[in-house]
Amino acid sequence: MKLKKIIFIALFTLPMMMLAQEQKDTIAAVQKDSIPAVQEDSVPAVKEIEYERAAFESTSLIESQTNRVYSKGTIEMIMNHRFGLVNGTNDMIGIWAPANIRIALNYSITDRITVGFGTTKDVRLQDFSLKAALLKQTVDGKMPISVTYYGNWSISALPKENFYHLTDRWSFYNQLIIAKKINKVYSLQLGPSYSHYNVVDASMNNDLFALQLGGRAKVTSTMSVLLDVNQPITSQNDAPKPGFSVGTEFSTVGHTFQIFISNYRGIVNQQSNMFNQFEFFEGEFAIGFNISRTW
Repeated sequence: MKLKKIIFIALFTLPMMMLAQEQKDTIAAVQKDSIPAVQEDSVPAVKEIEYERAAFESTSLIESQTNRVYSKGTIEMIMNHRFGLVNGTNDMIGIWAPANIRIALNYSITDRITVGFGTTKDVRLQDFSLKAALLKQTVDGKMPISVTYYGNWSISALPKENFYHLTDRWSFYNQLIIAKKINKVYSLQLGPSYSHYNVVDASMNNDLFALQLGGRAKVTSTMSVLLDVNQPITSQNDAPKPGFSVGTEFSTVGHTFQIFISNYRGIVNQQSNMFNQFEFFEGEFAIGFNISRTW
């Protein structure tokens, strides 16, 4: 009799226990499935940063650098040409006069860093450059400006009798470029700079601080008007004259062409800032052009 009762109780309670366990497992499974969903819904999606389109089409703004850094793997070839002064005698507005020319090659090793090398006719300058995009302007306005560093190390290849030591050939240029694309038409940039020559005349300082101001106004989808002004700040005897340049830029996919008038003859930045003695508004300016090709 007791055995029958035990069997009866076992047969009755076992299904109930199994049902209870099944319900427990089901509830646990539902809870397990629902937890990630709740967590997934509660974690906000990471929004990708959208950067503003480049403020300038080219890496150069007539005589100055811009904040433009091309994407990783881009190769850029540049030709800079400066004719003689337009007020010369019997030289066809400077075209027949002695010219200055520079050829350079730049390579973007990342989306933010470009290195380059150039060679210039005057003073036989060889320059090694570095440009780094420190901050980029964003579309949402959280970063309203772009900040880019540009620097170069230049070596004169004039004959050795012009120098006592190897380091006498060296000069350096550093600039912080602060740029803003205001809208689809207008872009501005401001660039404090520092130039240094290891050897200069006794009447000069080895160091020069200057401030660059430039802008672009887009006229059509492929044409823009450019302005570039460089103002020396450091006072010294026989102080360099401010640089003033105005011109037009034509751009297509992979090409930019700038034609302008400028009172700078030097093409490498520190040479122009340190030694310019031409006055733009006294008619001492030359015609020049820059050509850039990218791959």
